[in-house]
Amino acid sequence: MNAQEKPHNHHLHDWSWPFWPALPLYPYGRRRTLCREIVKDTIWTFDQVQGILYTIVPIRMSVIKLNAGGLLIYAPVAPTKECVRLVNELVVKHGEVKYIILPTSSGLEHKIFVGPFARKFPQAQVFVAPHQWSFPFNLPLSWLGFPQKRTQVLPEDSRQTPFADEFDYAVLDINLGRGSFVEVAFFHRRSHTLLVTDSVMSVPEEPPEILQLEPYPLLFHARDNALQALEDKPANRRQGWQRISLFAMYFRPSALELSGLGEMWHDVLKAPDHSPKAYFGFYPFRWREHWQQSFAALSANGRPFVAPILQILILPQAPKQVLNWVDTVAKWNFQQIISCHFDSPFAASPAQFRQAFTFLENNCVDISNQALLAEDLRFIKELEANLLQRGIATPPREKM
Repeated sequence: MNAQEKPHNHHLHDWSWPFWPALPLYPYGRRRTLCREIVKDTIWTFDQVQGILYTIVPIRMSVIKLNAGGLLIYAPVAPTKECVRLVNELVVKHGEVKYIILPTSSGLEHKIFVGPFARKFPQAQVFVAPHQWSFPFNLPLSWLGFPQKRTQVLPEDSRQTPFADEFDYAVLDINLGRGSFVEVAFFHRRSHTLLVTDSVMSVPEEPPEILQLEPYPLLFHARDNALQALEDKPANRRQGWQRISLFAMYFRPSALELSGLGEMWHDVLKAPDHSPKAYFGFYPFRWREHWQQSFAALSANGRPFVAPILQILILPQAPKQVLNWVDTVAKWNFQQIISCHFDSPFAASPAQFRQAFTFLENNCVDISNQALLAEDLRFIKELEANLLQRGIATPPREKM
């Protein structure tokens, strides 16, 4: 669909997500779903998008066919009419949804969909990562929207599950004091595929297919200033995506300058589009010339990569625990990784997965261009210092 085309009403009905106020992220009440077959008759991914201020990235669910028939769902997305219909097309061919897995306790953008998704497939057993928590009070699982009689916490020993003959999994469970960071990596033996949520990802140079369906956010961020009109061409889609990736990873990358108030208002008055879709002409960004170098360091030829916020704020809280988990995962003979965000699947060996976490041993952040990196990480480092000062975060523990 071209950036100006309007969808038919029946599509809007299919894409409708009425519960968006519970987590008010773009695209709000209208979510498209893209289903892709990853391993023939075995694994499918279901991509949607979400983000803030047009800084959007894919959010992904994986569906795996079980040997005995039926399906296992890893990290559900919003069960719109379109999404449920696409799942049911697989159900007709391969059997019912038997298991629904919530592989994280920290990602609200994942857990918020599990209850509604499970209600669409009432025969499925629901397995959730340990230490689900809520703020300001920790509530029982049933109060968090999980189906009461068919939800259970994933046992620490994966051999105790009904899908143990096909999957191994390993639980990373970091106590952060106020809440926890939990991720469960699943290994599907038959297809040599590793499923992860947020722990590693790969940043592609080209925008993911789901973002190309409605490219307005890509074109919005491709501009150099508010006075430029949106022009839909491949180079602009690519440029918009690469800048979005820098936003998503660093929050305030070094190549980004914010316009002064005077300059911003001057641009607003002269902007070609003052519609709500264009944020009334507001575009307070200026990109320095080295932004492409920052992106090149980030994408690093598609290798597995740990997001800077995890490298700085989360994983150093328990380095030995993380490395033990990484070593367990690296014993599995996977050949590709499906992550819940950015690119998927991407080719990766256990050694490459292990390499992504060496920052916990080397006491430095893992990325190729150190000079650019220090600048790009400045905002997250300042955030860490602020959280430490307020007593919300604790200092990183000894590496080894």
